Amino acid sequence: MNHLPISSHPARSDRLPWLVGLATLLSIGMGWSFMQASEKPVPITVFKSPSCECCTAWIQHLTRHGFAVTVENREDMMAVKRTLGVPDGMASCHTGVVDGYVVEGHLPAGDIHRLLRERPSVLGIGVPGMPIGSPGMELPGAKPEPYVVFAFGQDGRSQPFANH
Repeated sequence: MNHLPISSHPARSDRLPWLVGLATLLSIGMGWSFMQASEKPVPITVFKSPSCECCTAWIQHLTRHGFAVTVENREDMMAVKRTLGVPDGMASCHTGVVDGYVVEGHLPAGDIHRLLRERPSVLGIGVPGMPIGSPGMELPGAKPEPYVVFAFGQDGRSQPFANH
């Protein structure tokens, strides 16, 4: 697997250190997002097939975790992915665009918040396939599968961004 550098920026200095630690614990360690009461929902556009139920469940996950979702139902999802630069091996069932980044598949909202907070020099992040237990793919009684969130560049190279 080819790798690309992921640079990060320090946390905003106007937050108390304990609040940053708590937000990190919730966002990364538990897959939850943390928003201050004064923060507005983050706008995101999600492209999905009109009949996809797991896409709808993922959108509900995003809404619960601080995103204002605009949905575009599309029959031509592979064309959407090609246009947005999603690498072939990264494809899942839905694709989003948030603040200039592409987000592919059943990503935890906390990883998207981390992406927006750290602002790495990547095209986007994604979860290939549809791992059981990832947001939108929760199945009652099914054991969650471990999965990796990858960061990818415009050249298609990727590297791990988060493990779940």
